[in-house]
Amino acid sequence: MPSKIIQYAVLLVLVGSAASFASAQGVDDPQLDTPNILFILADDMGYGDPGCYNSQSKCETPHLDQLASQGMKFTDAHAAGSVCVPSRFGLLTGKYPFLAKLDWRRQPVIPEDQLTVPQLLQQNGYQTAMVGKWHLGFQDGPDYDYSKPLLGGPVHRGFDTFFGMHASLDIPPYFYMEQDRATAAPTETVGDNNTEGWSPIQGAFWREGPIAPDFRHDQVLDRFATEAVSTLQKISSDDAPFLLFVTLPSPHTPWAPAEKFRGSGGAGLYSEFVAHVDDVVGRILKELDNTGESEETLVIFSSDNGPVWYDHDEERFQHLSAGPLRGMKGDAWEGGHRVPFIVRWPGKVSPGSECDHLIGFVDLLATVGDIVDADLPSAAGPNSVSFFDSMTGEATTSPRETIVLHHSGTVVRKGPWKLINHLGSGGFSPPKKIAHKPGLPGGQLYNLSNDIGESNNLWEENPELVRELLMHLDTIKHP
Repeated sequence: MPSKIIQYAVLLVLVGSAASFASAQGVDDPQLDTPNILFILADDMGYGDPGCYNSQSKCETPHLDQLASQGMKFTDAHAAGSVCVPSRFGLLTGKYPFLAKLDWRRQPVIPEDQLTVPQLLQQNGYQTAMVGKWHLGFQDGPDYDYSKPLLGGPVHRGFDTFFGMHASLDIPPYFYMEQDRATAAPTETVGDNNTEGWSPIQGAFWREGPIAPDFRHDQVLDRFATEAVSTLQKISSDDAPFLLFVTLPSPHTPWAPAEKFRGSGGAGLYSEFVAHVDDVVGRILKELDNTGESEETLVIFSSDNGPVWYDHDEERFQHLSAGPLRGMKGDAWEGGHRVPFIVRWPGKVSPGSECDHLIGFVDLLATVGDIVDADLPSAAGPNSVSFFDSMTGEATTSPRETIVLHHSGTVVRKGPWKLINHLGSGGFSPPKKIAHKPGLPGGQLYNLSNDIGESNNLWEENPELVRELLMHLDTIKHP
């Protein structure tokens, strides 16, 4: 009997040594404690739309509210830019988008040699899948040859599988993609579309252009939900951990809620569509439960930038889509780039918690590196700072003191201070740009700790701080 005990002990040592050797050699070890990652990215959802961020919201978001109650809500999280392309670039690469060429219509925005989040996870034994909107370009655009692969997209930048669309749902051509090919060429034409009672870029808006026979604008959101559920079923059956990146095209225009959401909320067509988006999030999370993987999965939900919601919309519906923030999508003001950011990780993130640390989309790469215990190559994620310790409650202060954000101008944050290097919103909100004249300040400076609505420009009262922040910006742009 003792000899059997000794043999068993020796076996345990050998197994442990083999596992350590395999890990050291980069061999996949299914016993490693690494979570699955489900990242759901909404499109144009405002900071004040989810009820968990705005108790007075006129949008009904029960699934997002429940997700926040089960995890952590970040209150000072920022997209890399205030519009789609820079935001997504920064999220996947950990690099400030104003340091890249963003000509997405003609070429891939992410260079081949730029490490991405899914590539990092692939290198660490993950399955990687993407469903939804890409909007980071392909080679030889915009006049694609649909008989050939479209190169430079998701499956060439770290994702094992992709089902989705090339750009926003209001930008032609309109077609679905699977892997690197169109499921059907856009051989037909659809006229432009607008909704009475809304601005030209709100409502059920899309532009005229080529469309594939299997593509209908009002079916895309649910089609992506179905594909996300199907993908979850496939990848959860494998022993390897997974990344599923679901990039919803909504509530970006066209606002096209299904009939069952009509009358939802109190902000007209917009709140109806937000309810539809929330329902899709619920469908995906329910399938995660069905797979039995919820306890082993880090779930992140966010939005790529702020909403398209004007001051007169706020007055008409008494709904603050950006919450207490000034501005909207495209703007340098907080409403353009401060976004809802919710994380749930059972056993790691405290349920119902809240964090006011300054984080950004560019920080995902370094955070994922911490999660899988991988050192990033020197050229990877040059602007990425891990928020792992903030997420798990181990950090008492923000992981970063400064961050630089992209829009038509540039925004610099340092602690509570925010500098905008021009006058005006720089985006959709009037006034967009104010020409510099004698007697006017050279830009905008706000103390967000007591002026979250950015109403008191302190540029001229703080010349030394302005110089410091402008020098920091210049150092980032010209390292």
